[in-house]
Amino acid sequence: MAQDDYFVIVYKLLKYLYDCLKRGVRPAAEILNAEYFGIIDDYWEYIIRNLYRDGYVEGVTLTRVHAKPDYPSMQPHFSITPKGIQYIQENSAFEKIRGYVKDIAAIIS
Repeated sequence: MAQDDYFVIVYKLLKYLYDCLKRGVRPAAEILNAEYFGIIDDYWEYIIRNLYRDGYVEGVTLTRVHAKPDYPSMQPHFSITPKGIQYIQENSAFEKIRGYVKDIAAIIS
């Protein structure tokens, strides 16, 4: 599975947000962007927009910016929702991703 696969990015992002919630810290702005995940801005916007619409994250405002009618802006209180936590705990596709991400981490370290 590629590092830029939708489900890999979603898993990493939701897992990060859940870890921040459990530690009582705000997510770092330098992690919440397309560059950090190695993807283009339009793809990042698509991911955030859909995570928000599907109820997995909160703290997003959809506004009209130039030719983009639903540009997602993350607010300071951007975080995972209980539905997002359940999604990463129960989604069977994430089982494969979880193993994949662990394998990559072992290779890198």
